[in-house]
Amino acid sequence: MSDEPLQPQPPIDPWTAHFTEPSEAWAATAPPRRTTPPDPNSWRGRVKRALAPLAAVGAALAKFGAVLIKLKVLVVIGSMAVSIAAYAWLWGWKFAVGFVALILVHELGHMVVLRARGIRSGWPVFLPFLGAFVSMQSAPQSVYQEAESALAGPLAGTAASLAVGYLAHVDGSSLLRSLAFVGLFLNLFNLLPALPLDGGRVAGALHPAIWLVGLLGLLGVEIYRPSPVIPILLVLGGFELYNRWRGRGSMASKDYLSLRPGQRAKIGTAYLSLVVVILIGMHLTYSARHF
Repeated sequence: MSDEPLQPQPPIDPWTAHFTEPSEAWAATAPPRRTTPPDPNSWRGRVKRALAPLAAVGAALAKFGAVLIKLKVLVVIGSMAVSIAAYAWLWGWKFAVGFVALILVHELGHMVVLRARGIRSGWPVFLPFLGAFVSMQSAPQSVYQEAESALAGPLAGTAASLAVGYLAHVDGSSLLRSLAFVGLFLNLFNLLPALPLDGGRVAGALHPAIWLVGLLGLLGVEIYRPSPVIPILLVLGGFELYNRWRGRGSMASKDYLSLRPGQRAKIGTAYLSLVVVILIGMHLTYSARHF
C-alpha cells in the first residue's frame, strides 16, 4: 500500500455525470455520425431538388422587394428635393421646405384613406410647380369612395395649414403666416369642381354635370389670369371628362355612380363645410404679399 495520503474528491453530481459526461461504454456503442450526404435519389433528395428553385426564386423576390421599397423611398425623397429646389429659387429655401411639407401632408391624407378603403395606392410623387399626386393602383368601388379619398387630401392639408397659422399667431412669424395662407389657398384651388382636381372627384358624387361647370370655370380663370398650369389641367380634365361621359350609359358606370340614401348629402355637407373653413382661415391669415 502507498503511504501517500488520499486526496479528497469532489462530490459527484449524478445529474451532471449522467447527462454531460457520457461513459466510455456508451461512446463505444453509439452509432457513428453520418458523414456522407443523403442519397439524391431518395425521397428527401428529390424533395430538396424540387424545392431548391422555389427557394432561389423566393430569395430573389425578397431582394427585389427590398430594392423596390428603396426605389420608392428614393423617388419620394428625390422628387421632394427637386420641388424644394424649384420653389426655393422663387421664394427661398425656408418657404420652399414648408410649402412642400404642406403638400406632403395633403397627399398623405389621400393615401391613408385610399389604403383604409382597400384601394392600393403609391407613395406621393412631387412635380415642381404642379404639386404632387398619389397614383391609384386599383380602382375605387364607387364614386362615394372616390369622393371620400378626394376630400381627405384637402382636409389633411387644411388642418396642417391652420396649425401653421396658429403657430404664426403665437410667434408673430410672417413666414409662417404666408405659408398658412398659401397652404389654404392651394387646398381651396384643389376643391374647384373640375377634373382632375380633388373637387372634380368630389363633384362626381354630387352631380356629373358639375364637372362641365368646373371645367368652364377653369377656362374662365385662365382667360382672366393666364397661368402655365391651368392649360395642363384643362387638357387632362377634358380628356377624363370625355371618357367618363362616353361611358356614362354602361351598367358598370351606373353602378359606380349609384349612391345610398344620405351619401350625397354627407359628401356635399363635408365639401361645403371645408370650403367655408378654408375661406375663414384665408381671411385670418391674409396679408398683402407679392409672389
